[in-house]
Amino acid sequence: MRIIRVWLAILTLTSIFLPQITLAFEGFESNETQINSKMQKDLLNNRIIVLEKKSVIRPETEFEGFLEETSLKDPETEEREKFLAKFEKNKKTSNLPQKKFIVNASAYTASTDECGKSDGITASGLMVKEKETIACPPHFPFGTKIKIETMGTYICEDRGGAIKGNHIDIYMKTKAQAFSFGRKNLLAEIVDMS
Repeated sequence: MRIIRVWLAILTLTSIFLPQITLAFEGFESNETQINSKMQKDLLNNRIIVLEKKSVIRPETEFEGFLEETSLKDPETEEREKFLAKFEKNKKTSNLPQKKFIVNASAYTASTDECGKSDGITASGLMVKEKETIACPPHFPFGTKIKIETMGTYICEDRGGAIKGNHIDIYMKTKAQAFSFGRKNLLAEIVDMS
């Protein structure tokens, strides 16, 4: 009988104090810990959130107190953008098309027979990069981003002797890709009028 009374007393005390102990431990996790946990989850989702003020972040709720959300870029892309930033002044003073326009697009590789050298360094000083580098006419400053119909967005990073008027040359890794591409008239537009 005595053992039953002791167990009942323990159960009663546990039921009284357990919720309070649980609440105390839940409150023990600081706002900073909760914010860091949320930022780690967001970094895994390839984004970072800049905080305006500290606040408790709860999943599946509206993000109160946030300034902006930006994508993370890989280090190579950041370096290329920093390098091309020195041509920003030229973009502001150039007379680029304001509307969509037609480009006569062909493809090239970084081979010696096409470029006179095989190091892959463009006229801007960057290494060629597949699905990014295009050779543009001189009136397109280096760093100009051009969205080309069915192709994606490319950046003017190179020049060429035959690149004049509305002609552009899209860098491709292999000669087979370049020959397969051939020559096409495509709709294009400037996407970064800075």
